[in-house]
Amino acid sequence: MLRSMYSGISGMKNFQTKLDVIGNNIANVNTYGFKKGRATFKDLVSQQVAGASNGTNPKQIGLGSQLATIDTIDTQGSTQTTGRALDLAISGDGYFKVRTSNGNLLTRAGNFYLNNDGTIVNGDGYELLDTGNNPINIPQNASSFSVGPDGKITVVDAASPGAPIGITKVTNPEGLEKAGSNLYRPTANSQIVSNTSPGTGGAGDLVSGALEMSNVDLSEEFTDMIVAQRGFQANTKIITTSDEILQELVNLKR
Repeated sequence: MLRSMYSGISGMKNFQTKLDVIGNNIANVNTYGFKKGRATFKDLVSQQVAGASNGTNPKQIGLGSQLATIDTIDTQGSTQTTGRALDLAISGDGYFKVRTSNGNLLTRAGNFYLNNDGTIVNGDGYELLDTGNNPINIPQNASSFSVGPDGKITVVDAASPGAPIGITKVTNPEGLEKAGSNLYRPTANSQIVSNTSPGTGGAGDLVSGALEMSNVDLSEEFTDMIVAQRGFQANTKIITTSDEILQELVNLKR
């Protein structure tokens, strides 16, 4: 069987994966705190026709491509002003930590709310944690409150929470595992190194009344989509051409 046919099949599979990643990026263009993905390829092993000798280069035939990595691009998204006190954006490095039924997870999405007990939670009801990994409660008799760049919450007509909002730093943000619902889970390649107050220990400052938007650039995604589409079409053409050659070989017997 022709090697080109199998090379074309491997290329089609890889470009389909790339289109899957691009499609997910575009679907999350308006998702708060979303970090886009990127698929990269690498070549497969090459068949050795002849080795190198003095004055002669090796002769090798490539056997296609394979998926190398699916990266998470951890660049900061633009900040959108909302004017709402519990809309929080991190200007710099770090993640919010929330308590879930599956343990503590991380997020860059800063749209938080108050539940019926006055505890700060996200849209799924997961509690936002302070620097001591404890939930943060706003007294129900408070007339108003504000969040400072250092994460400290100032409450009017009631006692303010003791510890500031915590910012979690990890060793390798791109090594975090996406857990869905804008949440990330530490992995063996991305460990938590500190849980500190904003603006200290390399953690970013908090911006109250604003949200971090997705870092997806639509113009870049559409360009990559066109390239991936053409690459997929080119690989289908390789398979079609290989099939025509095989048909010619079959017809030789007639």
